[in-house]
Parts: sequence; C-alpha cells; structure tokens
Amino acid sequence: MLLTITTTHVPATDLGFLLHKHPEKAQTFELAAGTTHVFYPRASEELCTAALLLEMDPIALVRGGGTSLTQYVNDRPYAAGSHLAVALRTVFNTAMAGRCDKRPELVTQEIPLEIHVPSLVSRGGPELVEKLFAPLGWQVEATPIALDAEVLPDAVSRYVDLRLTGTLKLSEALNHLYVLLPALDGDKHYWVGQDEAEKLLRAGEGWLSTHPERELITNRYLERRREYVNFAMERLSELDDLPEEPLDEAPEEKERRQPLAVQRQGSVLAALRAAGAHRVLDLGCGSGALLRVLQQERSFTEIVGLDVSAGALDLAEKRLKLGRLPEHQRGRLTLRQSALTYADPSLAGYDAAVLMEVIEHVDEERLPALEHAVFTVARPRTVIVTTPNAEYNPLFEFLEEGCFRHADHRFEWTREQFREWADGVASRRGYDVRYLPVGQEDDQSGPPTQMAVFTSREEVAA
Repeated sequence: MLLTITTTHVPATDLGFLLHKHPEKAQTFELAAGTTHVFYPRASEELCTAALLLEMDPIALVRGGGTSLTQYVNDRPYAAGSHLAVALRTVFNTAMAGRCDKRPELVTQEIPLEIHVPSLVSRGGPELVEKLFAPLGWQVEATPIALDAEVLPDAVSRYVDLRLTGTLKLSEALNHLYVLLPALDGDKHYWVGQDEAEKLLRAGEGWLSTHPERELITNRYLERRREYVNFAMERLSELDDLPEEPLDEAPEEKERRQPLAVQRQGSVLAALRAAGAHRVLDLGCGSGALLRVLQQERSFTEIVGLDVSAGALDLAEKRLKLGRLPEHQRGRLTLRQSALTYADPSLAGYDAAVLMEVIEHVDEERLPALEHAVFTVARPRTVIVTTPNAEYNPLFEFLEEGCFRHADHRFEWTREQFREWADGVASRRGYDVRYLPVGQEDDQSGPPTQMAVFTSREEVAA
C-alpha cells in the first residue's frame, strides 16, 4: 500500500518539519502486521513529496484470524483501509496532533496539498469518496480500478485510485485520512471497542461534528456497534457548532439535519411525556444514550437502566458521570444487569418501559419470553418499542443489499411484520397499541424507524 503527500508550499521542504521526518533520510517502522517505510521521492524548494509505503506480512495476516479462505485470499496487503490508517497514526502521530517544536508557526498554516492513494477500498464507489471528502474542502478525483473481466465478468469493483487536492493544515489532512480510510472500507482488522470511539472523537475534532455525513462516517468507522456509535453520536451532537437555525425554517428541514439517533430519542421522550410517566425503565439501555436524555428531564423521578452487557453498563456509568453526581440526583438513576427475557417481579409497578432499538437484537424464538417478562410480569402502564423499518434499508445508499444495519441484529422487520407482532402482543397481554413514524418518511418505504406505543387497557379503564 502506498500513500504520497505532496506540497508546493515555499519552501516545500517545510513538509519535513511538519511530518517530523527528514527529507534526506529513509526511515523504517515495524508494525504488528508489517513494515512501514517513509521516504521522499522528491524534495526541492518548489515541490516536496513524502511517501508512506506499507509492506504487509502475510504470516501476520494469517494470525489475524478469519475463515480458511479469507485468511489467505484477501485484499488487505494491496488496498488502503484500516491497516494504512494505523500506519499513518503510528508514523505521523505527532503531525496528526498538530505539534512542531522546531517550527511551531507551520502548524497553523494552510498549505497546498495533494494526497495520492493509488489503491483504496470504497464500499460505495467513487460517489462515496466524493461525499466524505468534498465537504472538508478537498477536490476529489476518484477513478474506479477495473477488475479482470475474464476472471470476474460480473463483479463490480470496490477499488478506486484516489487523488485529493486542497489547501489545508497538514494535521487536518492526516486526521481526515485516518478517519475516512477505514470508514470508506467499512471494515477493520482489529476489535472495535470504546477506545475506538474515543479515537474517532479525537481525530474528528473540529470537523466531524459538522460533517453532513457524520452519522454514516461514525457507523462505518465503528462497524455499526450500537453502544459505541450511540456514545460517539451523543458527543458529536454536543460538539455540533452549527449556527442557530432561522426561526422560519421548515420543520422538515430541521428534522432532516438531525441524526436519526437524536430524532429517535426525541420521539421516545415525547411519547413518555404524553403518557405522563414519572418512573421509567430503559430496557436494553446499552451505553446510556437514552438514559442521558431521561436524566435531564426533571419530571422523571426514578429511572432504571437495564442491560445484559456489563461492559455497556460500565460505559453508561462513565458517560453519565454517576460517581460525580450529588446524592439527590444519583438516587434518581439505577443501573442493573439482567437479560430482558428474564421475568423479574421487582420491575413491576413502573409507569413506562422503553425498548429502543432492542428487540431486533433478540433471537425471534426468544421474543415470547421477552413479551412475558415485559408485558405480563413487569407490566408498566406504557411500553414504547422502536425498531428499524426494513423497507427503508434500500434508501441507505451505502448499506449493502441484504445486510442489516448492525452486525448484531437477528432480524429487521417490515412495517407489516412489526404491526403483526405488536398487534399480537397487545391482544394477548391486554394493551392497546398505536404506531408512530420516526425520521423523515418516504412515500413508498415509510420512515427509517418505526415506533409502537402500548397502553394498558387497565389504565384506560381507570
């Protein structure tokens, strides 16, 4: 894999100071999966090019795991993705951080740059490359790389030859590459955890929160791992420094600009307010994205977050800063570890329960157990359930056909399938149910998220 950075800034050899790599030296760095070389094919006052060459170790790739085929036959040694991003961070870490002790004035300068990546994975083609880089001030030239028609006559290439030109700070350019190379690929060679969400926020500081495709980038960079994506999107929403919307802006335009996760939380909050709920269960709370919203609503006097994952609950405790809260605030919120299919009588008596993007993570044959635990044993007055609308999936331009929105989803239902399940639950358990759309609706496919609000008939009778 090769990446080159070229500048015509005068003197162009200032690039060596910014990268902390001397133009007259060729340097080598050992990585877990191979060797990285940094050298300068050309270094003059008028033009300077720094090259990063990553040579992958095939034995190290085999150690990385996979099926018997993909261990040995894959594109990882040849096409830029997460391996090259890791090499960038390892070799140019100081430059990415925007530090240059010898020439600190260079760090804040926007200089003419040309980035060339001869072979890049883009699961979305040149159009996706344009969508991700162009809003950041880059002129994008993404040329598809044709596959061998004799060997793969019907295959569509996912590889492009990428050339970016623009006038930016070098640290910004490197951070763009570090985030967007793996986002274009949509796959990583290592485990994605909480630390990856933190890396994304650090590398995306100053640009990701206002990027029009920030939700797409976040989902693909974090491999659609729900708890980490929710955490990152929540933080990005807090950092969003878009100017305040005009008062006469159309509501649909305002809605279109909000990430779907934020719209979903707002819809759930509105339904809880309408139900007059004060004591609320967040079932399958994950890392606490909704809990944080509920915590800010003073009308909720008791909030319980429940999840089967101890790791997710640890994240929730950190993001909610429970250890720092005053006692009277800390007493409003409780985190508990338990499976949603476990009938727990101690959860009875609450005003409302929320299952936000939860049921699709449960095997369908386990849904009757969940139904019994929630609607019979806990039996809150109101139950709110949201789940993806499978009919909307083709409208996500870069969601591959036949794929779910998250790797952990066991199913994704159409509107008819969701209503059939929810109507059955309501009939069997003594609830009424109504349906509400979440997100921008399509005339044919409906909304991206579908929501059911169950109300106990006992409550209606009372």
